[in-house]
Amino acid sequence: MDTTDQTAGGRSFGKGLGLRKSLMTLAASVMLATSAQAATPATAEVNTTGLAVTDDTVTVGILHSITGTMALSEIGSVQAEKLAIDQINASGGVLGRQIEYVQEDGASDWPTFAEKSRKLLRQDNVAAIFGAWTSASRKAILPVIEQYNGMLYYPTFYEGLEQSPNVVYTGQEATQQILAGIDWAVENKGAKTFYLLGSDYIWPRTSNKIARKHIDKLGLKVVGEEYYPLGHTQFNSVINKIKLRKPDVIFASVVGGSNVAFYKQMKAAGVDFTDEKPLLLTISVTEDEIRGIGGENVEGIYASMKYFQSLDNPNNKEFVAAFKEAYGDDMVIGDVTQAAYLGPWLWKAAVEKAGSFDIDKIREEFAGIEFTKAPEGYVRIHENHHLWSKTRIGKAQTDGQYKVVYETEELMEPDPFPEGYQ
Repeated sequence: MDTTDQTAGGRSFGKGLGLRKSLMTLAASVMLATSAQAATPATAEVNTTGLAVTDDTVTVGILHSITGTMALSEIGSVQAEKLAIDQINASGGVLGRQIEYVQEDGASDWPTFAEKSRKLLRQDNVAAIFGAWTSASRKAILPVIEQYNGMLYYPTFYEGLEQSPNVVYTGQEATQQILAGIDWAVENKGAKTFYLLGSDYIWPRTSNKIARKHIDKLGLKVVGEEYYPLGHTQFNSVINKIKLRKPDVIFASVVGGSNVAFYKQMKAAGVDFTDEKPLLLTISVTEDEIRGIGGENVEGIYASMKYFQSLDNPNNKEFVAAFKEAYGDDMVIGDVTQAAYLGPWLWKAAVEKAGSFDIDKIREEFAGIEFTKAPEGYVRIHENHHLWSKTRIGKAQTDGQYKVVYETEELMEPDPFPEGYQ
């Protein structure tokens, strides 16, 4: 079990949170919305496959980048997963057992993610892994998870075109984020031309492939498409191209630390997002990234996501208060951070519904599991292991928060393999 406090990018995310009053209050309220705590069953009954389960504890893995270019984006996920674990422990644990965790650093390196996931499954025998951020890291973990029959709870919005019996996808897939976001820009802003800009790996390239197909189907036009390596910091050339081609929308999927350079250079080049000429629609910049970029550099951009810290509902108010109590009043919470928080709670619900930690048994129980205390409002697991959720559009403010300007009336059904987009 890792109990060492660590920091990166000025964010502390150690285990020593303590059972604060706000943590206890939120944990208690969540328990009212989940299944009643059962009497502690015998270990031999709930663990028949050699997982790290004792009479008193169960061990899980946390696997994110806390170093490298992706640390800016991933540390919030670590914080959220640890907060959920502490709240679950404060409410009585899972099947009467306290959750312990082993934390590993993927170091923004895809082979390292594969290596660390293998270590967590084969050496630590964890009952679940909460982790990954980029699609490249998820794809590196996937064959390991499937080979050793582990279970990954993956929190990031992603391109879809995947469905694994060994993964629960707590973020959105393309139809819920990309297609819905483009439709909003067309219907509400009259967008006709798009410039696609992303980091150079599987998620941005596949996302933009889907976006291009959708734009073509709508009879509209892509006037440019560019990709840059992770960690890239020189965007002046593409900024000049954007100025020359004058798209209605910059559709951006730049990730990690590159965002800091991109948005600062856009502002230095005289681009004012508040006049929406061009309008910038991002599917990757959450409040976590804005904290590093600076709110003054992104004022006026739009984001298509399912969660923003500014959501005004009782669940979110409790969650934000507990998060800030744990990590400091200056902390912010982005879409992926919130989706990471859902993972331990959904795992707990599946384990208790199955009455077992065995992967094969809990897998059978996922479909229909709901979490009514989700900060985003409410979620339910589809039989394809993705979540029903709403799509929202937020407009960035100078304080680093998004103002919600649009949301779907109903939950959107996840469709990771939309017809005509594969």
